[in-house]
Amino acid sequence: MDVVDRQIDGSGVSEAEWQACAWLQALPERTAETLFAGITRLVVVSPHPDDEVLACGGLMGCAHAAGVPVVVVSVTDGEACYPDHAVWLPQRLREERQRELDRALACLGLANTERHAWHIGDGTVTQHEAEVAARLLALLREDDLVLAPWMLDAHPDHEAVGRACARAASHRGCARLEFPVWGWHWVDPQQAARLWSPALRFQLSPNMQQRKHAAIHQFATQTGAAPGLDGDPILPETVLQRFQRDYEVLLG
Repeated sequence: MDVVDRQIDGSGVSEAEWQACAWLQALPERTAETLFAGITRLVVVSPHPDDEVLACGGLMGCAHAAGVPVVVVSVTDGEACYPDHAVWLPQRLREERQRELDRALACLGLANTERHAWHIGDGTVTQHEAEVAARLLALLREDDLVLAPWMLDAHPDHEAVGRACARAASHRGCARLEFPVWGWHWVDPQQAARLWSPALRFQLSPNMQQRKHAAIHQFATQTGAAPGLDGDPILPETVLQRFQRDYEVLLG
């Protein structure tokens, strides 16, 4: 698919523009019963700790509540988000972002879920794409549902993880759906039907929406709430609004 202007810059598409998108509002809804029918595990593969919670944290919590085991794979530790920062050096970020993910998963009821942290260098996944695909293939089962980042998300780590997931899931013969993260930032809502079809909405209960909201705010290094962070955060409120809806969107 030919996609132009895939740029993660500026404030991006506002949430008001997305809420005015007729395609988004008309997406078919899937329930936990239909989405998890015939699968025995939900495997969520995240480029960086926080992507999985932002994009599909509510669905992960619902899977656990429905008795479906959830496996969370963190490909990188997200340590490169503040280059040259005097206080938040890469090693400190590696450790803290994993702790933030621990706390976020606990908010979703997933404190004891199976987790894998592969510690591949943040920003280097493209060079390790074959390795990621091989490790995923060894992890996956035929009756898994894999949730993977959109292969055109504009962040190179997201795209490489998405491609690796597609390859591994195809070889294993298991189901796969994609989640956009930065796509919400740059995709023209008028082009969403062309770029993101087929797609579905997964509705969140008020309780799960509150749990997800609490989970997102565990990532203080990303929202700017961590001590000593000066300057613009990775996840300002304009970005967070896209992930605080009462539904989540999956592609495929």
